Amino acid sequence: MVDALRRFLDSDVFYSFKRSPAVIIAASLAMIFIVAAVFANWVAPHNPFDLKTLNLLDAFTPPAGSERGNPQYLLGTDDQGRDVLSTIIYGSRMSLLVGFFATMLAMVVGVTLGLISGYAGGKIDAFIMRVADIQLSFPAILIALLIDGVARAALPRGSHDQVVVYVLILAIAASGWVNYARTVRSSTMVERNKEYVQAARVIGRHPLAIMFTHVLPNVLGPVLVLATLQVGNAIITESSLSFLGVGVPPTQPSLGTLIRVGNDFLFSGEWWITVFPGLALVMLVLSINVLGDWLRDALNPKLR
Repeated sequence: MVDALRRFLDSDVFYSFKRSPAVIIAASLAMIFIVAAVFANWVAPHNPFDLKTLNLLDAFTPPAGSERGNPQYLLGTDDQGRDVLSTIIYGSRMSLLVGFFATMLAMVVGVTLGLISGYAGGKIDAFIMRVADIQLSFPAILIALLIDGVARAALPRGSHDQVVVYVLILAIAASGWVNYARTVRSSTMVERNKEYVQAARVIGRHPLAIMFTHVLPNVLGPVLVLATLQVGNAIITESSLSFLGVGVPPTQPSLGTLIRVGNDFLFSGEWWITVFPGLALVMLVLSINVLGDWLRDALNPKLR
């Protein structure tokens, strides 16, 4: 463990990391969001979803420092008297949860289909790639809306809110697997003609064993970079769905839900209810995208 840590600290990747102030700031912001989301029950100043602690008389309290502000509510309160800072922390947890698991599911499906397509070739390759081409002709948000609509029609009334998080993860993953499949397919078509793959075939290794034991480790570099960038895209997609009212319910809000709720009061003067969640969403996605861009450059020797 110590040797592995020492090798990492001496690696070109860590050298690139510590030489870039923007990447350090982005990593710090992303870590703050992740830690706050994971430990929201202890980090958040208030529990905004505990009805016993809410006071409607505190509704629409401006941020601390303003004329009617209350130091108890640093970023003010919403229409229900909930602390905006606490709702942002809890909302970040839901956005990160959906974004991470949707990205992981899309990566597993896309990498598997890309390996099969690139290694097998022929009709299997043509079929998988035509399905991918068809899906690319539809916007990701439209595919997610379609899956969510089908789930609402198929599930019993009243049960949708109980499984809406799983539906969102499935919907976002279904619209994101194509990029992984195309990337892995291109790399697999190069790797399958190399000597180590030919040697594995000669000794009688099963094609699945060759794909997942020999080829997969050599095509994971671009996949990891793509996954980092796709987490940000998944969070944006989830926030868009929640803003449109087809995402997570108000009892389990994400940043998109908070922005939608605050948007109703934006022009009546209570700007903080939507502006602060919007800024949090921008900072979260921007930090993830900066890390993804840095990882792409750090893992590609041609870009150093």
